[in-house]
Amino acid sequence: MHCIQNISKNIIWVGGNDRRLERFENMFPIPSGVCYNSFVIIDSETALIDTVDQSISRQFIENIIEALDGRNLDYLVLNHMEPDHCANIEEIVRRYPNIKIVGNKKTFQMISQFYNFDFHMNMHEVKEGDVLCIGEHSLKFFFAPMVHWPEVMFTYEMTEKILFSADAFGSFGALSGNLFSDDTDFECTYAEEARRYYANIVGKYGQQVQAVMKKLSSCEIKMICPLHGPVWRNNLSYILNKYDLWSRYEPEKKSVMLVYASMYGNTENVMNVIANKLAVKGVKDMHMYDVSKTHPSYIISDAWKYSHIIFASPTYNLGLYYGMENLMKELAALQFQNRKVALVGNGSWAPRASKVMEEIACTMKNVEIIGNPIEITSSMKEEQHKAIDEFVDKIIESMK
Repeated sequence: MHCIQNISKNIIWVGGNDRRLERFENMFPIPSGVCYNSFVIIDSETALIDTVDQSISRQFIENIIEALDGRNLDYLVLNHMEPDHCANIEEIVRRYPNIKIVGNKKTFQMISQFYNFDFHMNMHEVKEGDVLCIGEHSLKFFFAPMVHWPEVMFTYEMTEKILFSADAFGSFGALSGNLFSDDTDFECTYAEEARRYYANIVGKYGQQVQAVMKKLSSCEIKMICPLHGPVWRNNLSYILNKYDLWSRYEPEKKSVMLVYASMYGNTENVMNVIANKLAVKGVKDMHMYDVSKTHPSYIISDAWKYSHIIFASPTYNLGLYYGMENLMKELAALQFQNRKVALVGNGSWAPRASKVMEEIACTMKNVEIIGNPIEITSSMKEEQHKAIDEFVDKIIESMK
């Protein structure tokens, strides 16, 4: 049965939710599920903005039929060709054989890569800045390459000033009936998941995000409709400012995140001692993670949040404990930058952990190593408290 909602008089949400999916892209845990947003514009002609994942195809088709209320579908606008948004192209063309598929050159290249049906008679290729008029509504296209795929474009509805923003400004988490961000407790329900989504999915492409935000700066935007997460109609500056901050790799919070690997608890013990000393000296709202128990996507999200990070790891097989190595290399691959980092290494013989961590950290742009690493031989000893006090003092000094 159909389940639709108007976002304005003639624009209708026809998306859906998947709470059964355990991992987004078969990689990132989504305990609250995910939503797939798609919209139908009713005018002299009709347009469908993006499709959805195949997991909710039946619901999606029922929604479109209800929204059209007997009308034909004239256009399908494809802002993003990732399969969770384009899985229903062939079915839409089969049901509406005269439909025009609106996309750019790379869009059509990717359709031919993913699918085997003949779509060439349906092509309506657009270029940067082109406008498609469907009646009272006009759609202007802004290319957003590498936010976060090369074919991505944003569609700006010029009459109602609505931005259909592909994967930008989105969030993990299914919707619970409330389609608009201002109808939710966004800070409690979606804020952390919006950052986790950005950092892990879009985070590598901060420069490209900055470029498209600059391109859109001349547009008056009254509503933002991302492909995942709630629609923004009030307080748009909140999410726009977050994206500006995140895409410049600037921290939200001046505090410390502590991340450790620990085989038998000795490295964990050192981190607890360091955290305790930092807290006594006034550092608030710290967060600590064990890389072996927490999915890296959550740690990466908080790396985008915090100004200072302490990495601690034992040596393993004459190198770095693999959970820590994978995390730090993933941060480097995401172009993580502009942070202050301190290191704690542990080794019972042939210690290498702090050296390898420093080597990886030094591949990241504008990452400052604070002082010298704390070196533990198997377990912390009483006489090391003085060195750790000095280590903590340097971290606090760097926060001023």
